[in-house]
Amino acid sequence: MLTETMMPVNGIELCVETFGEPGDPALLLIAGATGSMDWWDDEFCRRLAAGGRFVVRYDHRDTGRSTSFPAGAPPYSDVDLAHDALGVLDALGVHRAHLVGLSMGGGLAQRIAIERPHRVLSLTLMSTSTDPPAYAVTPPAGDPGEPPEWSDRRSAVAGIAAAARRLGGPFTADDPHLRRLAERVFDRTHDMAAAQTNHLLCAGGPPTRDRLCGITAPTLILHGTLDPLFPPAHARALCAEIPGARLVLLEGVGHEVPPAAVWAQVIGEILGQAGRRTQPA
Repeated sequence: MLTETMMPVNGIELCVETFGEPGDPALLLIAGATGSMDWWDDEFCRRLAAGGRFVVRYDHRDTGRSTSFPAGAPPYSDVDLAHDALGVLDALGVHRAHLVGLSMGGGLAQRIAIERPHRVLSLTLMSTSTDPPAYAVTPPAGDPGEPPEWSDRRSAVAGIAAAARRLGGPFTADDPHLRRLAERVFDRTHDMAAAQTNHLLCAGGPPTRDRLCGITAPTLILHGTLDPLFPPAHARALCAEIPGARLVLLEGVGHEVPPAAVWAQVIGEILGQAGRRTQPA
């Protein structure tokens, strides 16, 4: 049975859920901007856990059931979001973990690997870039000309589903699936307006690009060939900056959490990271 737990982290509360055995190596899933834990599919998490991982997913602050702040005025930076990820591990008594970060989550994972290398067993970066300020260009859900009314369930669900379709590819889930997922997101979220805007407005911390060369964790870069937000050139640049990094392009995938059609490939690659050696310091 899946259970969600509220945990005190960095003076706020974050909603956390785990899969698998606590004695297995931990794997922390870090979602992208505006993304709650819901985007990491339950079955995707179970399959990772079946591979011998203690899988952890959580709602970023301002998403899902975690602490929310007034829309348009986030009193935090991306450094705080990175510290939240480490705080989740601390709350679970986990010292080191495999980090899997998507889009903004990939930027947070990069920061952690640079500033807290002793906490990272391996690094998997999905649909991300070398320059965290680039996340500010992430479009909000819905039609840019007519943004959804976030307090209205029907409007918000339609906007979230439309954004997923717009950023995805031919393997993106069908409309009924996206709408069910968007309904789950809406029903678990304290303030949809805050969830859809605050991450895009929060301050950036010290730049990390010039420090990527210091990452020592084994690094895997997974990137969709059809990513409209960060075309594959971003992934190639990131791979060139991180010593020993491997780039795997996902054919037919857009800017999205890996769709079911590529789960076997993605899960195999993530689990395979465990056998790779850390780069010498």
